[in-house]
Formats: sequence, C-alpha cells, structure tokens
Amino acid sequence: MVVDYADKEFTERYQLMAQTIIPRPIAWICTQDAKGTLNIAPFSYFMGLSSEPPTMIISIGHKSDGSQKDTLKNLRETKKCTICMVDEAHLEQMHFSSKELNATVSEAEIFNIKTQKILKGFPPIVTQVPSAFFCELYQEVDLKDSKTIPLIVKIKAQYIAEEIIADTEKLTLNFSPLARIGKTYALLGKKIIPPQIP
Repeated sequence: MVVDYADKEFTERYQLMAQTIIPRPIAWICTQDAKGTLNIAPFSYFMGLSSEPPTMIISIGHKSDGSQKDTLKNLRETKKCTICMVDEAHLEQMHFSSKELNATVSEAEIFNIKTQKILKGFPPIVTQVPSAFFCELYQEVDLKDSKTIPLIVKIKAQYIAEEIIADTEKLTLNFSPLARIGKTYALLGKKIIPPQIP
C-alpha cells in the first residue's frame, strides 16, 4: 500500500507520521512573557538538529482559535527558553499541561508543577527533571504552506541531574525519557549494543 499524501487531509497525514516516525522525544518547553508569566508546554515535534552549532528544532502549531501558541509568542518576544526532558515521574503533569490555557495563566500554578531557577537570564526548569537545555532562538524557518512554525534554538548550556550521570569523565548518562508514539506515550525499552564493525 502506498499512501499519496496529496490525497490526505492534514489530520490524516499527522496521524500517519505520528505513528511511524517514532519514538519522538517529549520536550517540556518553559518560556516567559515580557511580564514574567511562566508557560510550560509539551512538544513532541522536537529533535536535535546539529552539534555544531549546538541546535534543536521545534515545530509549533497554533491555538484552536488560530492564534499563536504562548510558547511561540514568548520565544519571539524574549528569545529564550528552557527545554526539559520528561521522565515517567512527570507523565501526568506533562500530559495535563497540554491543555489550552489563557496566556495570563501559568501551567505551573494550575497543575502544581514545581520549578526552580538554575541559570540567570533563562526561564526556570521543572524540578527533578533528568536534564534540561537552556536555549536562545536562533532562526525561524519559513516553511511554505505549513500549519506549524519550525523554530531552531541554539543550546547555550545544559543541566544534568547528578543521579543520571553514569560516568563523569566520559559524560555518560543513564535515564529513561518519555517518548510519544501516536496518541500514546512510551519509555525506551531494551538497549541493544551494536556489534563491532569489522
């Protein structure tokens, strides 16, 4: 079976992509508006892009009324965000925080998400996440005919929880981030060590 994407609606294409381009890591993106109101929103259209310059790409859609999401508005305003990796302990709060709220209301208050300030000049991180990236807006991508706006952010620093560091010298990390598969969530399963290349 070959599916011609030109014959499919946006929602059908999304469903097909979301179930086969997997697993997609979940980023909990923290931004603040000019007044300091904290927005915490989960994104699964998010991925590492390059290590030189150290960058990630996030695809941001719109609110149900067509207006820009708070994450996009805040990033355009302040140029800063903190991207937290989500683990199983935060699953419920992360899922609830996807609910559309008024821009003047913070998910931190509504869903009792505890945060802590780590790095000056950047939004706080969600408390007890395994890792978080402190990023600046690097480039907005003009993706013609897109319903989402891809943003490239540059990583300026990274927070790593001490308990996930397996080897300090080699900077080897060991943790189980949440991933998105279709409409469900998953943890990475069995790790496979590749054979030596002859």
